[in-house]
Amino acid sequence: MTSIDRLAQEIVSAVKAYTDDVSDAIEKRVDEVAESVRAEADANAPKRSGKYAKGFKVTKQGSSGKAKRVVWNKKNSRIVHLLEFGHAKRGGGRVAGRPHLRPAYDHHAANLPDDIKRIIRNGG
Repeated sequence: MTSIDRLAQEIVSAVKAYTDDVSDAIEKRVDEVAESVRAEADANAPKRSGKYAKGFKVTKQGSSGKAKRVVWNKKNSRIVHLLEFGHAKRGGGRVAGRPHLRPAYDHHAANLPDDIKRIIRNGG
């Protein structure tokens, strides 16, 4: 016969195991999506010398239990928006934008909420 205290401990440990499995699976999926976004941004970035495209990195942010990743250009972070959206020339006129980061995000992160729901439903 199982005591009430023992039953409560078993339920708590089962819920904790489920939560840990789900958290690990979500974090792994977020890492995969962030890496896919980084790789596509690298591939589609403007390449005059190639240095700009090689500067994209994935940084982990947030506390435990919150899977947040930031894809950014570590070497040239100040010019990403200029290349993405275009900018004015010094002597007049405009330089056309070359979207590369937003399309990569839209392509890979669009299914992430559905993936997270599936992970939660399947228990990891």
